[in-house]
Amino acid sequence: MKSILENRPALAHEVNQVAEVAGYLWQKGWAERNGGNITVNVTEHIDDEIRGLAPISEVRQIGAVLPHLKGCYFFCKGTNKRMRDLARWPMENGSFIRILDDCASYVIIADNPVAPTSELPSHLGVHNYLISIGSPYKASVHTHPIELIAMTHSPKFLEKDIATRVLWSMIPETKAFCPRGLGIIPYELPSSVELGNATIKELEDYDVVMWEKHGIFSVDVDVMAAFDQIDVLNKSALIYIAAKSMGFEPDGMSDEQMKEMSVAFNLPK
Repeated sequence: MKSILENRPALAHEVNQVAEVAGYLWQKGWAERNGGNITVNVTEHIDDEIRGLAPISEVRQIGAVLPHLKGCYFFCKGTNKRMRDLARWPMENGSFIRILDDCASYVIIADNPVAPTSELPSHLGVHNYLISIGSPYKASVHTHPIELIAMTHSPKFLEKDIATRVLWSMIPETKAFCPRGLGIIPYELPSSVELGNATIKELEDYDVVMWEKHGIFSVDVDVMAAFDQIDVLNKSALIYIAAKSMGFEPDGMSDEQMKEMSVAFNLPK
């Protein structure tokens, strides 16, 4: 059967980026077994032929009504699928879905009837929010970066913006490339409605949200940019932990130095 990607270079580029990022997550040790999820809004690359494709699954309920997603299309990592397999065979470990007109259900349209991530309701809730505010962000990434998760086991880093201040201060690039900082959500049951709602609330002020003792959730214009934000934050965590392992508390950049950066690079915070 012909792949939906055939003769559609823009759509294929989106899937290839997802596969590339999935490989990075596995190589970094952030995606054990089937851990982590990626969801990308690909609606802008959908043509009339795709809109006319018959579904290859039954109608499935999202579990919520998401009015801004009517007629949208997403590429999603499959449930119980490994990131390392998504990297090698994206169309066997991910699927394209179409949101139906009731905004409460979806069907799989290609290439294989791979059920999307179990965290799909949370991811779609985020995308619904992003569209509602006119955001250009199209991609969401959830993964398990070791050093950042380790920091959430310390109560001091769970206080508002404490982790952001420490991570920004470790290396200038972190503030430059994750300029809204890191939101923190106290522990909630994975895949729960409460976790999804709390994530949407934090995304009002941050592009990257840390789930205590669990993982991280990032949104950006594409999947590579969402990955980059997590990557720079975890580099700072590595620098902080390296300094601590050498027996000292790192000074970090001063408030004045970080303010100078904000002005020079026109950063939001």
